[in-house]
Formats: sequence, C-alpha cells, structure tokens
Amino acid sequence: MADSGRARAADPDAADGRTASPPTVKKRAQQSPGLRPKYQSSAPGHCFKKVTLTKPTYCHSCSDFIWGLIGFLCEVCNFMCHEKCLKTLRSVCSCMTPSAVRVLVAHCFGPAGQKKRFCCVCRKQTEGSTALRCEVCELHIHADCAAFSCADCRSSHLDGTLEQVSDTFHHHWREGNLASAARCEVCRRSCGSSDVLAGMRCEWCGITSHAACYLSVPPECTLGRLRSMLLHPACIRLDSRNFSKMHCYRITESCSHDLGTDKNTHRNTHLHTNHILCDAADTNGCKQLLKVFDGDDAVKRSYFRLVSICRATRNEEVVEAALRTFYLPDEPQDFELHEIGGLQRLHSDDILNRNGGPDNRGSLKDGGDAWLLRAKPRDAEVVKVYAGWPRPGEAFVRVSVSKSSTAASVLTEVLSQLDRQEEDVSGFSLLEVCMSSKQGELQRQKTQKHLLRLCVISQLSLRQMNQTRFYVVENRNRAVQVNLLIGGLPPLLTKEEYAQLIQEHLTIKSHLVTISHFYPSQGAVALQISCFSEAERIYMLAKDTSVNSKSLTSLVIPEIVHNKLGEDVCPLLVFVNPKSGGLKGRELLYSFRKLLNPHQVFDISNGGPLAGLHTFREVPRFRVLVCGGDGTVGWVLGVLEAVRHKLVCREPPIGIVPLGTGNDLARILRWGPGYSGEDPHHILVSVDEADEVLMDRWTILLDAQDMSEDGKDNGFLEPPKIVQMNNYFGLGIDAELSLDFHLAREDEPDKFTSRFHNKGVYLKVGLQKISYTRSLHKELQLQVDTQNIPLPNIEGLIFLNIPSWGSGADLWGSEVDGRFGKPSIDDGLLEVVGVTGVVHMGQVQSGLRSGIRIAQGNYIRLTVSKPIPVQVDGEPWIQPPGHIIISAAGPKVRMLRKSKQKQKKSSAGAKDGRSESPSSRDGGH
Repeated sequence: MADSGRARAADPDAADGRTASPPTVKKRAQQSPGLRPKYQSSAPGHCFKKVTLTKPTYCHSCSDFIWGLIGFLCEVCNFMCHEKCLKTLRSVCSCMTPSAVRVLVAHCFGPAGQKKRFCCVCRKQTEGSTALRCEVCELHIHADCAAFSCADCRSSHLDGTLEQVSDTFHHHWREGNLASAARCEVCRRSCGSSDVLAGMRCEWCGITSHAACYLSVPPECTLGRLRSMLLHPACIRLDSRNFSKMHCYRITESCSHDLGTDKNTHRNTHLHTNHILCDAADTNGCKQLLKVFDGDDAVKRSYFRLVSICRATRNEEVVEAALRTFYLPDEPQDFELHEIGGLQRLHSDDILNRNGGPDNRGSLKDGGDAWLLRAKPRDAEVVKVYAGWPRPGEAFVRVSVSKSSTAASVLTEVLSQLDRQEEDVSGFSLLEVCMSSKQGELQRQKTQKHLLRLCVISQLSLRQMNQTRFYVVENRNRAVQVNLLIGGLPPLLTKEEYAQLIQEHLTIKSHLVTISHFYPSQGAVALQISCFSEAERIYMLAKDTSVNSKSLTSLVIPEIVHNKLGEDVCPLLVFVNPKSGGLKGRELLYSFRKLLNPHQVFDISNGGPLAGLHTFREVPRFRVLVCGGDGTVGWVLGVLEAVRHKLVCREPPIGIVPLGTGNDLARILRWGPGYSGEDPHHILVSVDEADEVLMDRWTILLDAQDMSEDGKDNGFLEPPKIVQMNNYFGLGIDAELSLDFHLAREDEPDKFTSRFHNKGVYLKVGLQKISYTRSLHKELQLQVDTQNIPLPNIEGLIFLNIPSWGSGADLWGSEVDGRFGKPSIDDGLLEVVGVTGVVHMGQVQSGLRSGIRIAQGNYIRLTVSKPIPVQVDGEPWIQPPGHIIISAAGPKVRMLRKSKQKQKKSSAGAKDGRSESPSSRDGGH
C-alpha cells in the first residue's frame, strides 16, 4: 500500500548492523552466483525467471502449449508464459491486486464444488476440501491463499459509507475458470481453457475475452441477455456497516467458511513453501527451509510461511523470496530479516507433524530457522489516498507522510491535489479500510489525529499494511436506516401485541426502532432501525431468542428503489430450496447468485418465502422462480396468497425448476420431470421467454367431528383445519403410501437425497400394501355440486386439479367421455377419480390403465365416518372423522409455462452437448 519515500541503498549487504543474516547463507556468501537476471513484462508486479520445463505446460496468457524446454515463470503468482507473450502481457501479478481494486467489496467464501478450478491467487489447481469459492462471484481459491485474496467482489448495492458509484456502469472482469466453449468478444477465437487460469469474464454481462484483448472491449457494461430480469446495483440501497456480506446476502452459516486462524497459536501453522529456482551446478541440490513471519501478530499466532532457498544465496535474494511468499510487491532493499532465535523451536514437534514426510523432517532441522520480515526504518512514507466519491482518471493521489504528519495536514494536501482546496478541511475525514476478505467483512475505522497508526500496522503485519487503504470522505450526517425482518413470532396478533413481544424479548430502544410492516398470518414483523449498533444487537440477539418454544429468525433486508427500475425491467425473484434434489439445490443457489444480483436470490430454508416477498413489496412488476418440489411451490403460493394485499404487484407469475420427487405441477407447465443439470443461464432465458397461464387453487376445510350415534352433539374433536391445494387431494390407499414414505424419510432423512432412491422406497412401500383392502364406499359419503354421488368399490379417492399425478401419470385418462368435459388447470373444476388398489395404481403409473372417473365439479363435500389417511400435494396425515369441504380459493394464480419453441431448443442443445452461456461450466451439478 505504501511506496517508499527514501532512496534505496546501492549495496544490499550494507544493512543496519542490528539485522541478523541467515547463518547458512552468510557462510557461503562468497560463492553466491549473484542476482540472476529478471525478465521485464508489460504487466506490473511479476517477477519472471527463465525455467526449464520438465512436463507439458501451457501459457497463462494465450493458453497455448509451450513448445520446447524453456518457459518464463513468475515466482510470485506462478504465472507461466512464452517469451513472445512477455511483451503483450496484460494480467497483473497477484501481489498487485490490492492496488488494482477500485470498489472494495468483501467476498463470501464457502466450500467449493467438485469441478476442476484454478486458484485466482496462486494460479494452481484447487483440490478437495481445502478449496473455497465466493458465493457471489467467480473467485476460486485455496484455503491457504484466502488470506492473500482481496475484497474485489461484485458491488451489488449502494452503501452509504463510500459513494463509489458513477453514472456509467463498467464491466467487472474476473480472470480464468471460463467455460471450455467460451469465445473472445474481440477476436471471436476460443478463450477458455481447462489447463490453466486464462481468459477474462465480466461478472455481470458474462462476456468473455482473452487477457490480451479485454481492454479493447468498451468499458460500459450492458448487463447482457439477463438485463431485463436483473436488479441493477444502483436500484438497491443497504446500510450494512456493522454487517458482514454473509448477513447482507442472507447466506447461512453452514455455507460460510472461517478464514481466520484460531487463538490457539501453533495449531494453525501455515505451511506454504515458496521456492527460489536454482541451477544445479551452483547448489548441487542443497537447499534450506526458513520460517518467515511477516510481523509481530504472525509471531504471536505462529503463522509463518516456509521459504525454500539455496544455501549459496545473497541476502537480498532471501529478503526478495520472503516478500514474494507474502505477495508483497515492494523492493527488497527496503526490508530486512531479523532472527527470532529459539522462540519457535518450542513448537518444533507440531511443525514436523504438520509437514509430514521424512524429506521435510530432514530439511527443517529442529523446526528450521525462524525469521521476522520487517520494513527498514524510514523518515517518510508515500501513501495512496483514495477519493471517497466517483472521479475520472486515477482513483487516488500520492501524499508523503512522516511521523509528524497529522490527519489535517494530509487532508489539506489531498484536497489540494483533488482540486477541492477551497473547502474546509474539517468537513472531511480520513477513513482506514482493511481490504482483506476475512469472514466477508471490510474493517473500517477513522484515522487518529496523528498518523501513528501507519507504523503500528507495519509492525503488526506487512501483509495487512499492503491491504490497508486510506480514503478521504465527506463528513455527512446521513440518516441511518437498517431493515430487519424478525420471524418465528406467534401468528394472528395485533401490531401492538407484536410490539410488546419484541420489547419484552429483545429489549429494543423504542426511539430507535419502529415496526414498519407486520404479517400476522406469518408471525413476522419488519423493523426499521436508525442506529447501526442497535441493529446489530437486535440481529444477533434475535437468533438466540425463542418465543413460545419457537426460535426467532432474523434477516437483513435491502431496500429496492423501485422508481429507478427501467420500464423494460421485470426483475426475477428466485426462491431455492437447497434441501431439495440432493446437492443440486445448493449448486443452483450458487449459480443464480452469480448470474443475477444476489439480493434477488433467496434461500427458502432461511426465513421462508416471506423474506423475498417483503423485499419486493414495492416493485410494481416482477416474476417469481421457485426451485424445489411441489411442496415448495405450494409453500410459496400459500404465503403469496396470505400477504398479496401488502404487495404492489399482487399476482406475480411463477415459474418452476423441479427439484422434488414427483414434480407434477412442473411437468404440466413443461419445466420437465426433474432438474438434471440444465445450464442455469438457459433456465433464466427460458423464464424470460415463458408464457403466462392461469391456474385454479382450492381451499380444503377439514372439520373433524365425532360422527358416532352417541356423540353427534358432542361438538368438535379439534378446531377446523384449512389448507390450500394446487395439484391434488387424495384419501385412502394413495395417501397411505405417501404417509409411509413420509415417515420413512423423517426417520432417515440423509438417505433420501436422490430422486431415484426416493422412487425405489415408494415402490417398496407399495409392494407391502398389495394385499391391503379397504372399502371406501362404506366409509365416505361424496357430494359434488349439491348432488350425492354413489361410490364404486374403491380403495382410494383422488381429486385432481392438474392432469398429472404420482410423478407424471395421467389418472383421468385421454379417452373421450360424453359425461365429462376435457380437464384443464383453469376451468374451475376438479376431477374426481377412484383407484381399486396398489395394483391399479401401478397400472396407471405404467400407462396401461386410467383411473375410474367418478365426477367433475367445483364444490365438493365429503363425510368421513372413520379416521383415514389423506394427502394434499404430497403432504400426508391421518384425518379424524368429520366433514371435508373443497371449494375454489379466490382468484386464479398466474403461472409461467415454458414455451414449446424454447423447449425444443433446449432439448436439442442438451443432445448436442454444446453450451456457450456464461454459466455452462457449472451446468452439470
């Protein structure tokens, strides 16, 4: 971060006498081959050396094979290239990343998927459980490299701390991990590679390019094919100073990954080795491992890096190797190594165990030599101070800072260079920002009057110094507004009762907190808080609080500035159930966060559908995409029905990505029998091109009563139960199979992670019921549209709203019958069908038979004389005797049906196995 303001010494060996040199190096100093030549490139930060290649290698610049035995390797970031590519190189070294970032946004690291990826820090392939990926952007890294990553994630909303927003929306380029079929936007040649980290991709619009071509692309980003359904970052406001990005994007803690190290010092020893490449003639293979700490904080935590050096190496080369190990771009003349002595030998046993094999044990020699990397004392530093507001040209100015400098003197110089010298210095402040992405947070604090903090950071950690920025910001009394959604409260209370409950359990400060919205049917309230610390306290306390033995939920809710949405924009609200479809739900959640704005993608297991609907409450027009089974779709439709009167858009159309077992509703809307790895980008395009259709919904009133002769006047056994039905309602053998399957899944939920296994269990349950007999016509009385309907000798009775049942079977059948009309999902009628047993159900599933047609109608009344299994859209239970009434549930709902033309295109693309969409590399989850 800081540039040296002092002339460098000509002789690196003429160092301060207090500086100790590695003894093994000092002994062989006269035999040192001297500093080897470095090869210059057009990209800053790299430290290229000519190396002899011993295995097939590809160029990271052009991704072509390197023919011959000679390549050029950056000893900092492992960038490998041809000699001819050195002159046209555009990819900066990893050590320069902090200075290249314009807008600071922390990453949200979680465990990576199983696909082959390359680390964006060290450029090597990521493997196994040590690999991490950002939940919002394309960053893939090793867990060991996370400490050296920078806060350069996508800026998905406006944050009031730093107004880094301009009128022009620029591309957000990310290097590498492109799809194999990616094409360069400039030269139209292939730019993807599965062998190295190569090529560039815009995180928003998805266009791809070669690293040598991407600067020729116009800087303004159009947001690409998905712009009509994407929430522009300028349309979202979120005061998030006290919240990590994990909290802002509602990413559950199970997905996050702790990037920090414990307070148990030697238990988290960092064992990354950086090698100086040596000629065999000079060293005869004789090397030494040094443990290097980058500051006092690293010594306390025993957090070191191993540096492999040749014994015949100059001191300056050792310092340079240590700097490269910590990804520091500074010159070695400005730094020195201090010997720590026997301090770290206390932990030698642990270090040997961590290193493993016998080769490492022999090299370390009682834990190796421990060295502390420090900056040499300087009279002045040249620091970069960034403007806290958008400005053309370079984003920062350089200021010389000494020990006597104060914040006021620095501000005076900065404002002068920014052409704002006429303004009062007291109206501005210096803000110190740590750019590391540890646990998804950006640490900010105002700088003290005297800039002694600069020296303190340098002593604690040179890496932290490199990742520290100073901003000049205007002092403004902005009105703070943090929105929290608190769920899990008792339902059907008044606003005053909710306020009393919140006050009782969370002890809120009433002058800082108001209830902006409340949802009695869902047991939830939205709080508007005008103080960051109070918002953080309530957020954390609510997660550890229970009301009536039910845990509360707490979510940070962004504000959508709906009047900034373009007229052609109809944003998509995405709900994903990560528990559906095995790991596919989790991967879809990641893919949609990456393709869209993460603020429009909701994990439905974290707060339910209400969080998304509340966020979109003032959006005049939007669509909904539900990723889950029929039960998840019914959940969303039920909550939408309950809160639609509080939405500006009361009837948003709903599309489906089928992740469940049956997926009958998805089948008849042409979304397929189940998600099988289709490219998420293609799914979103299909949603954009889908047709709107209407669908009936039904209300089922279950009124349990004592139906015996002696107890007709005894009243209710339990209060009436009201449920909503979208697909079908079954009684008898059909519901009993569903109940047995449901109980088996509850006993061992970990085994029910694949659709194939679920159907196998369902078949096993059915075979156990083959000899089962139950005469429903003796237990039920059916009335359809005020007419009593006699029942045949059946074991199951099913009421159909859609022409798909039991994972795609046509229970009603396609035969023409003059007594009944052709079924439709929006005709306002239910089809009543009977089955005679498990064998009959199996024949229907096989397409050999259809069910027994009984009636069609829009008002159903059932009288049940005995307890009976029932199921609504796959949710089963035992219903006591009593009355059951089925009637239409208000207005029809608007659903999205995949267009036939799009269906044909996607199926053809799947057969060809071709995909050039931005997310095709993640399509086969």
